[in-house]
Amino acid sequence: MVPLYEDNQEDICPICLDPLKKAVSTDCRHLFCRTCLTQHMDKASGSGVFSCPVCRKPCSVGVLGEGYICFSHQKRVCRFCEASRHLLCVECLKSPEHQSHTELSIENAISHYKERLNRRSRKLRKDLGDLQRLKAQEEEMLQAVQEDWGSHELRTELPNQDQTNKQLKALPQNWLDQQKDLPAEVAKIFNISEAVTQLSILASDLERMAKELDASTLKDVSDLLDRSAPQKLEGLLSHLPPANPNPN
Repeated sequence: MVPLYEDNQEDICPICLDPLKKAVSTDCRHLFCRTCLTQHMDKASGSGVFSCPVCRKPCSVGVLGEGYICFSHQKRVCRFCEASRHLLCVECLKSPEHQSHTELSIENAISHYKERLNRRSRKLRKDLGDLQRLKAQEEEMLQAVQEDWGSHELRTELPNQDQTNKQLKALPQNWLDQQKDLPAEVAKIFNISEAVTQLSILASDLERMAKELDASTLKDVSDLLDRSAPQKLEGLLSHLPPANPNPN
């Protein structure tokens, strides 16, 4: 890719007239949004001649960057193969290897996977909120038990063991049971906190990829969707009560 002007003060794309996004420079050093220049080249692909939209000087498809060029045929990629997770050019599409595969146009693939990423991140954010509320409830319960323990704490200066035993017997049985469960409650809160942290990171990764998704990162989407699949998160979400299928 041609380096950008170091002293360039312009930050408006000549095609969309908006601030530059992921700017690329043509061989003649005019700056464009990568998406805008890609769409321009799509329209010109029929003639096989690519030129700068500003000055009409010839330019190579290589200005779009490595992720947009087929290494095998040195042609601009135009399709995304879901099976192989590869970007394909017109020559790749002729290969028997891809005849039985589903290929999406890059624009459609980006739109399709953005929607899947956003849908998955919304689900995770909901689960994350449920976990955070559960964690707060468990912490409140633990604090109440600890405060109760402080108010019933037996003093070491008791006169004899018989008096100690009498006081222990006088305590409510459910309160004594709660004291035995304290280590388990602490462990439960710790596990919920770990689940909250991991889900938060995963949701942020989904949101970031949906925002930044382009042709060069399409190949990485499936791995992220696989890591965030419901069956992969069963352990993290096991703390939540099962959803009621018939709320009414």
